[in-house]
Amino acid sequence: MVRFVQGVHGGRALVLREDFAGPASLAGAWVGLSRAHRAVAVDRDPEPLSHARKHPRVRLRVMDVLECKERADCVALLNFAVCELHTRAVLVAYFKHLRRLLRAGGVVVLDIYGGENAFARGAIDAKRLLPDGREIIYTWEQVEADATTGMVRNAMHFDVRPAKGAKRKVKGGDAREQLHWPGAFEYRWRLWSIPELRDAMAEGGFGHTEVHAGLGDAVDGHGRVHARAIGPGERLEGDWVAYVVGRGGVG
Repeated sequence: MVRFVQGVHGGRALVLREDFAGPASLAGAWVGLSRAHRAVAVDRDPEPLSHARKHPRVRLRVMDVLECKERADCVALLNFAVCELHTRAVLVAYFKHLRRLLRAGGVVVLDIYGGENAFARGAIDAKRLLPDGREIIYTWEQVEADATTGMVRNAMHFDVRPAKGAKRKVKGGDAREQLHWPGAFEYRWRLWSIPELRDAMAEGGFGHTEVHAGLGDAVDGHGRVHARAIGPGERLEGDWVAYVVGRGGVG
């Protein structure tokens, strides 16, 4: 992801601002690119930021993103964080705020999902195996969705199952009982469309916007991703995750 952000910038981008940063994973990966890279991670909730890996070149800011005046070459708000902004007025105000703070040639990168089932209710499971043999079942569920307002409620659930053949001592329960965290995370979002986001970016002062269907399919000798935007006549099919890029920072 950080290679993609670096690639869409296209120049010498050294400072990343990660908005709605949570545990600041992107900021931590960014400063790993070189000793010259620096990052700012912004989130108004101190709890997720407390899980950020401490690094001398990552500054943590517990504050609203609209109040943060840290300048950067790139601003990234990922994991559908733009959906935390529920009205168009706030969305435009946010992009105007970033436009004033971006350095020359700067970019804003965000992701959004959509497609045929964007407002359908349902769940998707994924499995991950831990080194000790335990299995994590991760479930993403769209609990509520209203296409007339654009509002959705999503939740993340986790099951941790013991390694096959392993037995655990569980007081008053089955030794093979799994650990279950229903609704570990929950989000109430405004699911924006790509045209709505691009219009708000344009009103916010971004002279050029583009859409990427993926994180790039080629890497140069310096490890930089070749990121190609969707061209005329190309379409997003089925259910998709896309990346919207706004260009144009002040000097």
